[in-house]
Amino acid sequence: MKERAKKVLRIEAEAIAALVDRIDESFEQAVELILKCKGRVVVTGMGKSGLIGKKIAATLASTGTPALFLHPAEGIHGDLGMVTRGDTVIALSNSGETEELSKMLPSLKRLGIRIISLTGNPGSTLAKNSDVVINVGVKEEACPLGLAPTASTTAALAMGDALAVALLDKRGFREEDFACFHPGGSLGKKLLLRVGDLMHIGNDVPIVTEATLIKDAIYEISSKKMGVTAVVSAGGKLTGVISDGDLRRWMEKTEKTGENLLAKKAEEIMTRHPKVANKDSLAAEAVAIMEKHSITCLIVTDAAAKPEGVIHLHDLLKAGVV
Repeated sequence: MKERAKKVLRIEAEAIAALVDRIDESFEQAVELILKCKGRVVVTGMGKSGLIGKKIAATLASTGTPALFLHPAEGIHGDLGMVTRGDTVIALSNSGETEELSKMLPSLKRLGIRIISLTGNPGSTLAKNSDVVINVGVKEEACPLGLAPTASTTAALAMGDALAVALLDKRGFREEDFACFHPGGSLGKKLLLRVGDLMHIGNDVPIVTEATLIKDAIYEISSKKMGVTAVVSAGGKLTGVISDGDLRRWMEKTEKTGENLLAKKAEEIMTRHPKVANKDSLAAEAVAIMEKHSITCLIVTDAAAKPEGVIHLHDLLKAGVV
């Protein structure tokens, strides 16, 4: 059983690897054809190819290429009406002789629809009637009977992903664009939430001046419950931070030297040039800064380098960004 499963994975992996050398002029032509499409990309395929087609259409739609799936059996019974001039069709058929697809071809031709075929048979009826043919044929199916579409559907899916990502790259598609199409769930939270949506503001922001005594700075840290306080200059600009960790390190140091830590000023023990966040930055970017520098809190500063908020790792955890 295990050996059979391993063989399936090897066959399918080899099928995908074989596609690398087929990223040629035909692939480039397909990408350009879709980029120039003034309508939508209509993906179609029957049976297992249809299931792969649905996924390709969904991937295209979520990465900046308007796309939909058309079931060919429904298409030849009226649903071809959803295809309009200016659309481009991506047709999937391993054999290239799928009856329902063949019956659609004359109507697509009359509408002047450009056709891209993903097929394992470059000499097929579908291929001959296509503007661009991408060969996704495989040496063998992973099914021991050679009947169930396995490696062939995997290859078609991988090529569809290659098309979608190439188009994404060509369009200059950004995280912000991706977020517009994925507003729900944890993915939407990671991509849509900004620091300004989650930060604490006003009296909730711990702030002391450079001249504040440490005993008062400790009260500010404790009362605001952030584990840190911003330190500002007389003009209100952020010059440093004091964290719980800073206080522990200075307590150890002053115990050895005999100094009175509580009588020191904030500017004497603060960490200068702290990491900060911008309220318009993605919340996920704040997480990345915290993870990189092993900190749990960021002061949010405005264009004048003055504190206008604070964001804690707990806020990001509660919002599902982490």
